[in-house]
Amino acid sequence: MQINLPDVVAEVTAAFETYEKALVSNDVATLDFLFRDDSDTIRYGATENLYGYEAIKAFRAGRSASDLVRTLEKTIITTYGRDFAVAATLFYKNTAPGKVGRQMQTWLRCSDGWKIVAAHVSVIPENP
Repeated sequence: MQINLPDVVAEVTAAFETYEKALVSNDVATLDFLFRDDSDTIRYGATENLYGYEAIKAFRAGRSASDLVRTLEKTIITTYGRDFAVAATLFYKNTAPGKVGRQMQTWLRCSDGWKIVAAHVSVIPENP
C-alpha cells in the first residue's frame, strides 16, 4: 500500500479545506455534500452522537450559526492508497479559552468525490 501519495494528499487537503471553509461560514449545503449519503455514515460531535446521513443533515440544519470561527493547529492528513484518508486537527475558539477541540475525519473516495464517512469532534481542557 502506498501511503501519502502527493496527488492524493493534495486532493484530500482540498476537500478538508472546503469543509473547513463551509463549517466556519455555515454553508450547510456544502457540509451536507461532503458527508457520504449513507445510513452507515457516523458523526460523533461534542454533544451529540449522529448515526446516518439523515441525522447528520438534520443536525446541520438546526445548528446555530454563531460561534463558528476557529483556529486550526497541527492538521495532519494521511492517505492510504488512492481511496482512503484520515484528517486530524486541533482547533481553538476565542469563546472557549483554556479548551482545545479535537477533530478526526475518515474520508473515502466515492464516485462523486471525496466524502466523510466517519467523524469525531471532542473538546478537552487545554492543559489537563
